[in-house]
Amino acid sequence: MPKISEFYGIKIYINYSDHPEPHIHVNYSGEKAKISIKSGAILAGSLPRTAINLVNRWRKVYQEELLEDWNLAMEHKVLKEIEPLK
Repeated sequence: MPKISEFYGIKIYINYSDHPEPHIHVNYSGEKAKISIKSGAILAGSLPRTAINLVNRWRKVYQEELLEDWNLAMEHKVLKEIEPLK
């Protein structure tokens, strides 16, 4: 599962073998969650509130790029790295 971004200890991945709804996998401090790219809803797992807020700020800024990477992953193509949250 390729890492597409990392900031403040939060690692963001997209899995090549995943299924719709478009989502990202987030790892932070030993906790994991699947988060919807479109809505920011937590689909599985859990994260501390601060991490969720940071991920959702980043997700809103880079939503177009995230959906582009999701589509590339579904076609088993190389994903693009996305800028971290600044």
